[in-house]
Amino acid sequence: MSRLVRHLCAVLRARFAPRTQQNAEVQDSLVKALYASPASLLSGAISGGSLSLVIAWQAHVLTMHIIAALVLIVGISRSISAVYFQRALAHQDGPARPIWGIAYEMGAWIYAALLGLQSLATLTISQNATLHVLAVGMVASYAGGISGRNAGRVHVAVGQTCFTMLPTSIGLLIAGGVGYVVLGVLCFLMIFAMAEITKTTHRIVLEAMQGKQEKSNLAIKFERLARYDSLTGVENRMAMQMRLRDLFDNRISDADQTAVLWMDLDRFKEINDTLGHIVGDQLLCQVAERLTRALDRRGHVARFGGDEFVLICPGVSRIQAEVIAGDITRILAGDFEVGGHHLTISASMGIAVAPEDGADGDELLQHADLALYKAKHAGRNRHAQFDWTMKERQNRTYELETGLRSALANGELQLHYQPIFDTETGRITICEALMRWQHPELGWISPAEFIPIAESSALIEPMTNWALAQACRDAMGWDEDIRVAVNISPALIKTDGLPRAVISALLQSGLKARRLELEVTESIFLEDDRRTHLILSELRRIGLRLALDDFGTGYSSLGALRTHEFDTIKVDQSFMRGVGENPRDRAIAQSVAYLARALEVETVAEGIETEEQLRYARETGFTNVQGFVLSRPVPIGELQALLNRNRADIHDMAALIRQRRLA
Repeated sequence: MSRLVRHLCAVLRARFAPRTQQNAEVQDSLVKALYASPASLLSGAISGGSLSLVIAWQAHVLTMHIIAALVLIVGISRSISAVYFQRALAHQDGPARPIWGIAYEMGAWIYAALLGLQSLATLTISQNATLHVLAVGMVASYAGGISGRNAGRVHVAVGQTCFTMLPTSIGLLIAGGVGYVVLGVLCFLMIFAMAEITKTTHRIVLEAMQGKQEKSNLAIKFERLARYDSLTGVENRMAMQMRLRDLFDNRISDADQTAVLWMDLDRFKEINDTLGHIVGDQLLCQVAERLTRALDRRGHVARFGGDEFVLICPGVSRIQAEVIAGDITRILAGDFEVGGHHLTISASMGIAVAPEDGADGDELLQHADLALYKAKHAGRNRHAQFDWTMKERQNRTYELETGLRSALANGELQLHYQPIFDTETGRITICEALMRWQHPELGWISPAEFIPIAESSALIEPMTNWALAQACRDAMGWDEDIRVAVNISPALIKTDGLPRAVISALLQSGLKARRLELEVTESIFLEDDRRTHLILSELRRIGLRLALDDFGTGYSSLGALRTHEFDTIKVDQSFMRGVGENPRDRAIAQSVAYLARALEVETVAEGIETEEQLRYARETGFTNVQGFVLSRPVPIGELQALLNRNRADIHDMAALIRQRRLA
């Protein structure tokens, strides 16, 4: 008996001990399992109540009738509470309230105690052996059933067993007789046996529930990792694409609008490079937070990657998207406090609105990206709306890029040459190689269109290598005093491959290095880059000549002349075009000519289109001239004819022009 009391005390301590947060979800599942089958509670209430009424009716004892009525009332009440629990759970999110667990425990213990009390009364009051068998069978079957059904809550099942079997055991011992005493001892031992079975079953059930919960938590974790950006906490690229797909799949009407704003932080790379990636990551987190605040439930924020964010706004029109873009611009304008640094940033945005700008999510994203490209190239810190001309330009760019790759592989590119004339002798001293391309379907494509495409698609390097090699081979057929000039893209001036390509072209053609002139523009000096200086010095050591092209169109010209040695300065045609009318243009042209003489470098006046400009260039002191009035760029075959007549006297400029026109 003392062991039973100690066990009951331990159960009570476990019952009222604080539950850890770690097991809260499992505990909630166990509570729900108690109410899982209202039908089983009802069948138990009916069977228990019916047997109690039969025993009381046969015993003709008022007390037993009262107990039987209470058994029936409590049993039915428990069944009704289970139905209410199921309904409450259907309309409630989250865990069940703790009161439901307490209510079940109290109901179960009261019901078991009433059955035990009925059994005790039957054994001690009635002398009917048949009623004794019914009473003991009733509580024994009940105890066996609840040990399995309520194994999820050990203290509930053990308490029910004690409340039924302990009074029955006492009643059997009081009844006397060998058979009754033996049966009473067995009922008492049954309490411990059933408690052990309940504990074992509980452990199995608990392990199964914990395993299920761990799998569920793991699935939730993986789903979050799959759908949310690990750095900023907003949706990631995959979740954003799924959301867009769902929006298009579930549209009620083709007129339903959805706006997509593709945002890119301006100059974010500079922050990463100067302050480090930790500061950059913290900045991205704050940006994501501000974007969420700016949207204010008007849409969803997703991090596409790097410093790019995509905002999806269902039901938002083009005008409303403009308002949202303005809100974002304003909210990002405030200073950011990151790692002890005060940072000010801006963003560029591209806007596309369905259904006008895209029939599905992928197309809408693509068009928002095109609008972003336009915004960034328009000066940053602004937004741009998609229009279908952007798509047309993209399609043409793709077509030209594909065509360029084919032309390079199939040898379809050409070099035309525009002669440069010495103002003193009238002779051709330099021939500038200019790339030309005739597309098989689109015809002649302007270099102003296909050169930028080549620069942006990494085709410029193999195209330049080919031009260097071809120009050197062509120049081998000219007089020794005629040089060939090749334009070099700013994108190549910092690469190690340029000096190697120059050396290879010279070695393969046999051209002397002094006859090759490379033309670079002032844009290569917009950044004070030591790499640029090293490459130019290496090219100078090879022995070739360097020309500064389009002089006067950048802001670093004089600094470049001070820090780098150039053999030729080419004055941009924009200054020569207005020398006849604009005093400022004349002053600039005269200053450049004077500066070149002081530095002992040659000069070329570009864009000479009239006799007046030609005369002015000579009188001002330019050493060379180039322009349509003398010769347009011509294929190598026509150039040879010009070189054969390379004996004109420039002192009679009109005669020279007439000669070129008759040629």
